Amino acid sequence: MKTKIIPIISAAILAIAIGCSGRANKPQVSPARIIFDSDLGPDYDDVGALAFLHAMADSGKAEILATFASNRHELVVPCIEIINTYFGRPNLPLGEPKSRGVSLTASQHWPDSLVARYPHRIKNTSMAPDAVWLYRKILASQPDTSVTIVTVGFLTNLANLLKSQPDSLAPLTGQELVSKKVRRLVSMAGGFPAGREFNVMMDSTASEYVFNEWPTEVIFTGFEIGSHIFTGLKLVNSGIRDSPVKDVFRISLPQSKEDIYGRMSWDETAALIAVYGTSGFFSTVRGNININKDGSNSWENNPNGKQYYVTFKMSPGEIGNFIEARMMHIPVRK
Repeated sequence: MKTKIIPIISAAILAIAIGCSGRANKPQVSPARIIFDSDLGPDYDDVGALAFLHAMADSGKAEILATFASNRHELVVPCIEIINTYFGRPNLPLGEPKSRGVSLTASQHWPDSLVARYPHRIKNTSMAPDAVWLYRKILASQPDTSVTIVTVGFLTNLANLLKSQPDSLAPLTGQELVSKKVRRLVSMAGGFPAGREFNVMMDSTASEYVFNEWPTEVIFTGFEIGSHIFTGLKLVNSGIRDSPVKDVFRISLPQSKEDIYGRMSWDETAALIAVYGTSGFFSTVRGNININKDGSNSWENNPNGKQYYVTFKMSPGEIGNFIEARMMHIPVRK
C-alpha cells in the first residue's frame, strides 16, 4: 500500500513552492489525448483518477485512447473494463504486461465485489492484449507530439515499450516512437526532493530505466502531494446509485482509520495535471530524478532538465474539491 511508503522530505522544504518557467506550466492542448496506465488494485485512488478522466472525456476536455494495467493480478483489467463500461466506453482498448511483473490486489476486497456486481467481458487480466503491442499500435496512429501518457502504477509497461523494436505497426524503436508521438509523461511516482515510494520501488529496475531514458517531458506528482489531498467522502454520501466508483470508496473508506477524512489522492493529481497542466494548481521544480537500486529517489535541480516535480500553489483542500466534483460525474448516456 502506498501509505506504508514514507517519503524522505522535510516540512520546511515542502513549504517552499518553487516555480520555474518551462513547458510544464503550459496547459495541455484541448482535448488532451490520454493513455492511462494503472496498477489499480493495491490502492483505490486509481479508480478516482480513471473516473476523473472519464468526466473530462464527457466534457470534451480529454480523449481517452487506451487504458493499461501495469499490475498482473487477475482482476485488474476486469475492474478497469467495468469502470470504462460504466462511463459508456466499453470498447476502450485494454492492455497488460506479458513480461514478468508485479501482481497485487486490494486488502479491502473491492475488486471481487465489482466483478461480482457489474458487467464485463474480460474475465482475467491475462486475456488482455500485450501492452507493448497495444502501445505501439495506439501511438503509431496518433498525430506527432499529441499524446499524454498518465502512469499511476508500476513502470513495467513503459520500460518494455522503450525497449521495443521496429515492427509492422511502426518502423521505429519504442524510444523513437515515444519521442515522435508523446507530448509528455505525467507520473505519480517518487517523493520529492527525496523519498522511497511504492510505484517506483515495486519495479525499481523498470523505474530506473524509464526515468533515465524517457525522451520527452516528464512531470512527477510525488507522494507528498497526494498525501495532503483527500477525496471520497462526498462521493460516498451522495445520492449516486449503481456506480462502481462509489462502491469502491464506500467499501474501502471505513476499513482504515487514516481514511476518516477521505482517501489520500495520489493518482487523481496525475490525471488532473494530464488534462489541465500545472498552471494555477501547482508550481514546478525543474531538473532530473535519480533512482537508486532500492527504489528510493533523489533529485538534482537543472534549469535545462526535461523533468519536473510539482509543489502546491492552490491549497490541498481546493484541489481536493476540484477533483472530487469530477469524480462524482454522472456518465453521459449515449
